[in-house]
Amino acid sequence: MIEVKETSLKSMLDRAINEAKNNQSSPLLSMTKKINDIDPLRFFEAAGQLSMNRTFWSTTAEAFYIVGAGNSYDLAAKANTIEQMEQNWQELLAASIIHNPYETPGTGLLTLGGMSFDPAAHKTDQWKNFSHLSFIIPEFILTKDEDSCYLTINTRVRENDHSGQLASRIKRMENTLCDDSVYIPGGTGVESTEDIAPEEWKQTVKFATDYIKQSDVDKIVLARELLVKLSDNAQITPVLGNLIETQTNSYVFAFERDGDCFVGSSPERLVRQDKNEVLSTCLAGTAPRGKTQKEDAKIGNSLLHDEKNRSEHDFVVKMIRQSMERYCRAVDVPDKPVIYPLKNLQHLYTPVKATLKEGYSIFDIIGKLHPTPALGGVPREKSLEFIRNQERLDRGWYGAPVGWLDSNASGEFAVAIRSGLIQGDQASLFAGCGIVRDSDPEAEYEETNIKFTPMLSVLGG
Repeated sequence: MIEVKETSLKSMLDRAINEAKNNQSSPLLSMTKKINDIDPLRFFEAAGQLSMNRTFWSTTAEAFYIVGAGNSYDLAAKANTIEQMEQNWQELLAASIIHNPYETPGTGLLTLGGMSFDPAAHKTDQWKNFSHLSFIIPEFILTKDEDSCYLTINTRVRENDHSGQLASRIKRMENTLCDDSVYIPGGTGVESTEDIAPEEWKQTVKFATDYIKQSDVDKIVLARELLVKLSDNAQITPVLGNLIETQTNSYVFAFERDGDCFVGSSPERLVRQDKNEVLSTCLAGTAPRGKTQKEDAKIGNSLLHDEKNRSEHDFVVKMIRQSMERYCRAVDVPDKPVIYPLKNLQHLYTPVKATLKEGYSIFDIIGKLHPTPALGGVPREKSLEFIRNQERLDRGWYGAPVGWLDSNASGEFAVAIRSGLIQGDQASLFAGCGIVRDSDPEAEYEETNIKFTPMLSVLGG
């Protein structure tokens, strides 16, 4: 990583062009500066009006936003595994010219993306625009951390480039993206919804319970799909705005790929890194919210003492602890969970904190944690095999890690639940639940209906 001290855009471009000539290369130049306050949603909308692929990430509880516009570098190109992706990232960091006077997480050279839930599963045309691994370096990145705003510009520089022309183009794009008067359109409405093969799904649940009783499998997570027909082509910006407003304590995300958009608001952190400190959380066990404070507390107390949900939660806690111990030291796990409240749902929650051992990265932990028992099952390989053979949908990125990583050794990944794939005037929503030996198909079906609520409501349903 080459740190640059000059602050002039043109002088940095000149330096990058000289390096391209001297090394016969095309280095990536990354420049971060502090800017006046910008509405992240307007930045996202402006990028859409420029027909740029967009990426959005928000930690709603912390008023933290990362918005990407365009694509200056495909980090996952020629990478079929997380290990290859990690190698690409390290090589890019070493070769890039980075100017970032700030230590703020989410600034500097930064990549955002995600991956498939199961790379071995059959891929359908529904997810044709989302490759198994897809991490990009956006051309422009807005980072907002409470009251501070930063703009990062990432551009590939070649030996025949002209610094003045490049600087002029960058400034024009910056002025358009940072126009805080950009109009945000209204949302669409829901015309109809269609359960995809609900009775077949319930039969699969029954088959899973029979299989569990006759094997050493403890749990299998089954997902299903709800198809939503919209009144017009979806406007992603108001959907994100509604998610931010209604889904507190969640990660709101959107990843556009060639006109399709995977969007959601997940409450489930997979792992967070701040230098060598890491945090993973177990969020397994679900119940609805009550209509009154008294009813809400009663439901929460029942959830804390429910044998099925506590067992499901303990599966995940045990797996996270074992996974973290491989790459970390000083692993700290509370003795019992607490209630984690959301707008529509409440969950059992246990945080797991640790210190990363030297030589390991956030990608090592992602590879070890995914899929957690909350999205796959126990044991992992046998439950995945059952899902692969019996589940009647292509999960794509649903239930998989999505997130970001920067050159400051900061990053965060969530499990992409409470999500949907928006394609024009329709959306495919996904929800799942953990099946154990005594699961009731009707009860599990109703649980998935509850889990559809956050996305369905922001789409106008």
